[in-house]
Amino acid sequence: MKRSAAAVSVLGLAAFAAGCAMSAAPVIPPPALIQNYKAPLDIDHDQTQLGTKQGSSVEKSVLGIVSWGDASTRTAALNGGITTIRSADYEFFTVFGVYSTYTTIVYGD
Repeated sequence: MKRSAAAVSVLGLAAFAAGCAMSAAPVIPPPALIQNYKAPLDIDHDQTQLGTKQGSSVEKSVLGIVSWGDASTRTAALNGGITTIRSADYEFFTVFGVYSTYTTIVYGD
């Protein structure tokens, strides 16, 4: 009886800790055959300043087997002529899991 109570306590603590760790993760919509969503990469929503410029970078994938491109924030900033990044978003698009794109969008000056 003591072992089962201890196991339940450990499992409960693990579930609580996992819930805390997940709170900072980006919200991902449930799976669908065709998806297209955009969400923020920054977590400080109250202090966001977009700046005067915008840049983006894209990575593409087919069947999750072959991918190409560079979706880094550095490339997005270079593409937009940005030297100071103030905020960042990402956009994900997929069709039946066959073709997908991941775009990083940065805002700054």
